[in-house]
Amino acid sequence: MAEFEENKLVAGWKAASERTGMRLESVSNGNCSVSDTAKKVQNESSCESPTWESAGSDSANKTIPRRSSLIKDGSRAGRERKKTVSFSSSLSEKKISSAADCIHSMVEGSELKKVRSNSRIYQRYYLLDAGLQALCWEPSKKESDKARISLASIREVRTGRNTETFRTSGVYEQISEDTAFSIIYGEMYESLDLVANSAEVANIWVTGLRYVMQYGKHALDMLASSQNSLRLGWLEQLFCSAADSDRHEDVEEGIYLQSAIKLIQSVNPGVSSVKVEHRFKELQRVRDRLCGLTLDNGSGVKDHSENKNPTGRIERVTKQEFIDVFHDFCTRPEIYFLLVQFSSNKEFLNTKDLMRFLEAEQGMAQVSEESSLKLIQSHEPSEEGRQQGYLSLDGFTSYLTSAECRLFDREHDTVCQDMSQPLSHYYINSSHNTYLIEDQFRGPSDISGYIRALKMGCRCVEVDVWDGPDEEPVVCTGHTLSPPLTLHCVLEAIGRFAFVASQYPLIVCIENHCSLQQQKVMVQHLMRILGEKLYADPADEEESYLPSPQALRHRILLKGKKSGPGWEGEDGEVSEEDEGSEMCQRMKAANSGGTAPGGSEKDMVQKSISSTAVTQCNPPHFPPKRFQLLKELSDLVTLCRSVRFIDFPTSSKIQKASELCSFHESLAVRLAGESPGDFVNHNKHFLSRVYPNPMRIDSSNMNPQDLWKCGCQIVSMNFQTAGLMMDLNTAWFRQNGNCGYVLRPAIMRQEVSYFSADTRDTVPGVSPQLLHVKVISGQNLPKPRASGAKGDVVDPYVYVEIHGIPADCTERRTRTITQNGDNPIFDESFEFQINLPELSVVRFVVLDDDFIGDDFIGQYSIPLECLQPGYRHVPLQSLTGEDLPHAKLFVHVALTNRRGGGKPHKRGLSVRKTRKGRNYTALRDLGVRAVDEVFKMAAPLLREATDLKENMQNSVAVFRELCGVSAAANLMQCVLALGARVAGPDGTPLLLFELRDHYPTLEPQGTLPDVLRRVVSTYEMMVQTSRAVIELSDGIYDRILHIQATAMEFHENLQSLAAKEGLKGRKVSRALERFSWNITILKGQADLLKHAKAEVQENMKQVHDAALTGNLSKVGVGVRRVRSQSRRGQDEKPTLNIRGPTA
Repeated sequence: MAEFEENKLVAGWKAASERTGMRLESVSNGNCSVSDTAKKVQNESSCESPTWESAGSDSANKTIPRRSSLIKDGSRAGRERKKTVSFSSSLSEKKISSAADCIHSMVEGSELKKVRSNSRIYQRYYLLDAGLQALCWEPSKKESDKARISLASIREVRTGRNTETFRTSGVYEQISEDTAFSIIYGEMYESLDLVANSAEVANIWVTGLRYVMQYGKHALDMLASSQNSLRLGWLEQLFCSAADSDRHEDVEEGIYLQSAIKLIQSVNPGVSSVKVEHRFKELQRVRDRLCGLTLDNGSGVKDHSENKNPTGRIERVTKQEFIDVFHDFCTRPEIYFLLVQFSSNKEFLNTKDLMRFLEAEQGMAQVSEESSLKLIQSHEPSEEGRQQGYLSLDGFTSYLTSAECRLFDREHDTVCQDMSQPLSHYYINSSHNTYLIEDQFRGPSDISGYIRALKMGCRCVEVDVWDGPDEEPVVCTGHTLSPPLTLHCVLEAIGRFAFVASQYPLIVCIENHCSLQQQKVMVQHLMRILGEKLYADPADEEESYLPSPQALRHRILLKGKKSGPGWEGEDGEVSEEDEGSEMCQRMKAANSGGTAPGGSEKDMVQKSISSTAVTQCNPPHFPPKRFQLLKELSDLVTLCRSVRFIDFPTSSKIQKASELCSFHESLAVRLAGESPGDFVNHNKHFLSRVYPNPMRIDSSNMNPQDLWKCGCQIVSMNFQTAGLMMDLNTAWFRQNGNCGYVLRPAIMRQEVSYFSADTRDTVPGVSPQLLHVKVISGQNLPKPRASGAKGDVVDPYVYVEIHGIPADCTERRTRTITQNGDNPIFDESFEFQINLPELSVVRFVVLDDDFIGDDFIGQYSIPLECLQPGYRHVPLQSLTGEDLPHAKLFVHVALTNRRGGGKPHKRGLSVRKTRKGRNYTALRDLGVRAVDEVFKMAAPLLREATDLKENMQNSVAVFRELCGVSAAANLMQCVLALGARVAGPDGTPLLLFELRDHYPTLEPQGTLPDVLRRVVSTYEMMVQTSRAVIELSDGIYDRILHIQATAMEFHENLQSLAAKEGLKGRKVSRALERFSWNITILKGQADLLKHAKAEVQENMKQVHDAALTGNLSKVGVGVRRVRSQSRRGQDEKPTLNIRGPTA
């Protein structure tokens, strides 16, 4: 058996050697009959007629019923099947790392599915003839000379489901975007629409065909003479420098094995040295075995006497062995395919290629050839590449894995939000029982809890103060076994670290249980240790809002009980805050029930927890105790006075801005479900603090999103407990420089607005966004901790989760990649509709697929607002939040406002059709005549605004489709894709842009085929609708806002007006709610129209810049790039201004 495996490896090495030889040995396949090698099919699917399970992840869950009229089986009966293309690192399966590899693979052939316009699918075997002149397929009813497409007739190779055939196909939704591609050929721009069995195979065909289109039958000769010269030269230099350091005079002797391993780890630091060493040894054994097989003494008997390995041979690595292993461990096929997509079919990117990639894909501004060259100088490892301005595959990989290409937008590393709004308009990073570092009942207390929380940007900490020995107050949770801390030590830690991570105000929640005597000591400590940092200015009772974080920088606010205004003596009696009393009551109840003999305290805790499930939704209301509050301590509480919550109507009448309510978790969740709108309105003026259910004895955390969606500012978290909830909290507060304050969504801050926290539909006045996420690959995924069932084997898969309002919460998962944690290729795309982007968090979770239970590998959470578009690497973190060394995901991210795919008549992309079936947002009648008359004036304006915006966006979507790009593409990508198909017979473009006008025009340069005439007419329609937005939007915007202002004049007297109209009880409440709805719609639609104008301006800039980049512009005086000028800053004017008549 061992000999069989070794022979298999030898055969695999031979095949690999032949593939890297850059030339095809067999060229006798001109008649397109399939060679013996090609008869071995590329995939391992069964001989039966295929389903769409093998076409990609999106179709894995939906299979087409097998019908002979629908799916034609083109597989060859009895054909031996062998995987000839793989991305694994086995010696017998070489990675695809060059265009030559792709061409060799296509000559061998693949089984692909052909999609027809009638939705029928035909499985055929496709291959290139060995002369590289035609694409052939079989079986076919056509003659052999007709079942082929001349490569000279191919105009374009298009990726994705982006042809009319795909879009109108009944199986569109069941085809994966990543496995589909189309070949556009002939004078009539016909399309051959194909689906591969995997994204890898699709990439191979797209890459190989594009190379052959450019270089023709001499493609392999061109590649053999030029490909990888940058990398090979650099690797030879690396090898020679290592030989010099090893003090070897003869480089041919090789370098030490450990030196070779270190060289590879310097490029790919995440790879295991054990795996690299094993690969070197395996390669040497195979080559020695191969040499042994070729030594024959002429009588058919192998002469082993000359094949003995010299002593220490395994400790030396030759240059060729080093290069081969380097290719295996440092070549990432997914990055190679990305490079050749932008390199104009070269093995490197020049400055113009890189500039196009940075602008079109990465969304970068201020890009020039000079800045591209600077980037090349920073990341290109080879001296030759740096001198010539070329970025090789290794340099491109270095750039994509650098901090410049991380998913998190670096602008959010510093404070980037308006910090001058009232304190109640911000979410505040808050800690619960900060002094505890384990569970709530018996876990230890430690000063490190405060230090860690403050360093993490926490802006609200808790201090539970009780009488201690020797007249010294202590900090602890009452009624528990947790050991206490002295108060002065806690205050010293707070004073020292309060403003280390953030300059904005720190709220210290004092839960006071002390006697008057020890309260005096507490005041002394507060004044002595915190001193001038304490904010003690009396609150202005007439103000409707609290001061801003900006106004309270470097100040500490005490939250606690305060004596009423009538108390003028030494002290006053107030109700005691005791959030742990419920836990005490439950523990006593569990204890009084008795425990079994030998029962432990742990049993009692578990018994108490089990009893919590019954009453969790209805927390008991224990009567609050009364205690004497020292006046001096009361005077220190100014802006955050604790008051008891009764109900929302009472709060709206009597609560002051400086008063704060604390909500039990269960009560807050119940209010969020029963009165979501009232809760949001309450939090516009008042701070709300939510603390965990006291029976979370294990220090587990509630979901902060459940309370953030209601506008609750202070959601107290157990910082010591890692997991999903803490991941969301930590990620959420990173979006504003980790300063502990995040501005709430605008719809939650506006004085009059309608927002329901439990909405499962679109949010009125907010335009939904479409998030496109493609999970491409993973790198260096570690084996989960405490998981030894499968040894070192990892079977990873990825969940992409969306956390936000109920309408947005969802998740999607990739397929499992078996036995590959080093560089698993997922290549799966997902689309999510985000109805409230300002409150959404995206979470990537990587798990290890196992029969018993899937183990956690890593995660990364990020607010939607912080996503950078384009190709990005996602650094994975452990359960406790630490970065996993070198573990990453490689993803592509895009945000759009238009859903693509599906049949055109279903999506309503025609402007004429859309207007008939368009859903207009309706205003609601209040039943108050004077107010309703005002709102009715806005109805035609809202319809006109919607038509302007939708017509423009629909015309852009149609133009995008004709350009053959996906729904996630921007207009720059559309124009660049268009450049690939507008070349005439003599190579000159048939279409050019005239850029002198504010609106670039697309002008024919000769007779156009029908498909290009459609492109021109569609582009003209897009310009026409865009011009209408620019010219009309300002006037409509002003009139809508004028009507809104007129309606707001009725706001204060709305209840009396309703009473005059005879409305009572719930009808009055309904009228108030509908008034808020209408105001929200007016403001929202006006803002959407304003955004549409900005979108048009950005679109025209992208067309302008793409025409210059793609050499599709007429030569004109004064024409220059505008994108590099347009994003410098809000105060700087762009070179290209598009103004309406009122601008």
